[in-house]
Amino acid sequence: MSGLEILGFVAAVLTTVCWLPQAFRTIRTKDTKSLSLVTQSVFTFGVALWLIYGILAGNAPIIFANGVTFILVALILAMKLRYG
Repeated sequence: MSGLEILGFVAAVLTTVCWLPQAFRTIRTKDTKSLSLVTQSVFTFGVALWLIYGILAGNAPIIFANGVTFILVALILAMKLRYG
């Protein structure tokens, strides 16, 4: 693994881990009132596009980061849609 790939994976881990507390809190409390539906929707769509880009480019750090992040933010979006 090259230094550039290691840098990419470190960045991927850091930016993905930051969503864990929000996802766990939302799942635990089902409280989504303070979350913007528009922002969450646009962000989820953007992460999905980054995931597609990473797959097409064959870039493992981008695939990893956006694959995990997409699951988390899509879950939060689904809860926002269900619980308001």
